[in-house]
Amino acid sequence: MSWQRYCATAEDTIAAGEAFAAVLRPSDIVLLSGTLGAGKTTFVQGVAKGLGVRERVTSPTFTMVREHTSSNALGIETLHHCDVYRVESLDEVLDLALGELVEDSAVALVEWGELAASVFGRDVMTVDFRVDDDDGRTLTVDGELAATRGAQLDRWAS
Repeated sequence: MSWQRYCATAEDTIAAGEAFAAVLRPSDIVLLSGTLGAGKTTFVQGVAKGLGVRERVTSPTFTMVREHTSSNALGIETLHHCDVYRVESLDEVLDLALGELVEDSAVALVEWGELAASVFGRDVMTVDFRVDDDDGRTLTVDGELAATRGAQLDRWAS
């Protein structure tokens, strides 16, 4: 099963991310996929807002992982924002040790996640960003982990 939400503007994408934060639990890994400019970083900015991150959230394209302290009632203390666009091999993804980073009270959102999907296995959520002719975006959430959050994702999609 998958869930969809349409975002006509960047503000809608931020709002979708902020609402998506309520779906997350400690140790979640979310793989984000879509073309350049599809809104992945904008979505993460919304998730960060929903998790109570106070600092500015920017693309981690060159640093690969940015860590943000969060404050929320979900028990998530850290948001790891990752970008594997410039990764040259799956070994580099393994070197990031994202699974270890989220073991306790953290979550990871991984831009260009489709490049690293095989590293994380099936216990992840995926968010796919599709841009339409009017520059709107359809966000589709899927994955085995998503299936365990059906009620929350029903609210997110409505």
